[in-house]
Amino acid sequence: MRVGLFLLSAQFPGQGHGEALERTVSAAVEAERSGLDSVWLAEHHFVPYGVCPDAATLAAMLLGRTRRIGVGTAVSVLSTRHPVGLGEQAALLHLTSGGRFTLGVGRGGPWIDLDVFGGGVDAFETGFPERLDLLLRWLRCARVGADGPQFAFPEVAVVPRATEPLRRAGLVSWLGLGERSGPVRFPRQRRDDEGLGEELTADGRPVAGPPVVVACTSPGGVRLAAERGLPMLLGMHSGDDDKLRMLELYRAAWLAAGRSEEQLRRVGRQHVAAGVAQVDDRAAAARSTLLNAMPGWFEYGLGAHRTVDGRERKMRDPRQYTELLCDLHAVGTPRQCADRLAATAERTGIRRFALLAEGSGDQEATLHNIARLGSEVLPQLG
Repeated sequence: MRVGLFLLSAQFPGQGHGEALERTVSAAVEAERSGLDSVWLAEHHFVPYGVCPDAATLAAMLLGRTRRIGVGTAVSVLSTRHPVGLGEQAALLHLTSGGRFTLGVGRGGPWIDLDVFGGGVDAFETGFPERLDLLLRWLRCARVGADGPQFAFPEVAVVPRATEPLRRAGLVSWLGLGERSGPVRFPRQRRDDEGLGEELTADGRPVAGPPVVVACTSPGGVRLAAERGLPMLLGMHSGDDDKLRMLELYRAAWLAAGRSEEQLRRVGRQHVAAGVAQVDDRAAAARSTLLNAMPGWFEYGLGAHRTVDGRERKMRDPRQYTELLCDLHAVGTPRQCADRLAATAERTGIRRFALLAEGSGDQEATLHNIARLGSEVLPQLG
């Protein structure tokens, strides 16, 4: 199992933007010290739910501050980004980090962002497949042109090319013994070499370049990911039953596309499930921490969303949603957290997790929570 953090750069009521971002940076550094596998960065615009507007830019900063941990976007929103620009960023981060970067993409929501960045509602409603395909071609090919309804341009050279062989870091750098690295508290989780290539070619070989995952919140998104041969990123709101339904839909679409069960097994090991982690000596104390802080953040942050075309939007009850997350995810004693993650892995087959550990809203408490996740929960997962 590979356990990482899901970092939203959440601005809790009463906090400044810089405070939220500082907590994210500190959390990523602590995650590496604590032996976690990865950090996953969200991006949002114009709302305090998350104050990072460009996950790839923040990923670049964190890749420079760390030496071993994987850094991914969860997600870069293609509805408001030019696929070529995002592809150039992804290639740059992949090559300069020695392959530690993963590009997570999604179509986002029907927010005012679509007007501000010029994509319009069509970019969200119907434009995601074209945008994803252009991005994937940019990450795979030496030259790319486009002739679609959203993007049309003559063929140009891909520079830098994500498919170039990586220059791997030496052992000293990998162990974190370079001049700028602090002491290693726990070794990084073992990576499964067989599963490093998320996307597969037609004959089952890993595709060169940065791994790509697709956020899936609807049947259409699941089918699109399966048809493109890409693993899924599943949201915090999904319980094990929801995950199983999406995995079955993914399997059906995968096989309908003519791919094999063996390929499905390999890519299936790369699905990522987002969740929540709050570790305490007593389960009631862990739940209380989240119930005292997260409902206010949800109401403050999610309530600020504006739709692009005035369509009605329904918001979950903040306290009920927090209670649901406590019920679904790793909230409780170290043993209970480990059991919850193991149970999801056993039932669904998902082995990669991105866990929100900043639910207290407090930087010191967040760092303590991450340290306990690394020192008291991970060892119980084997």
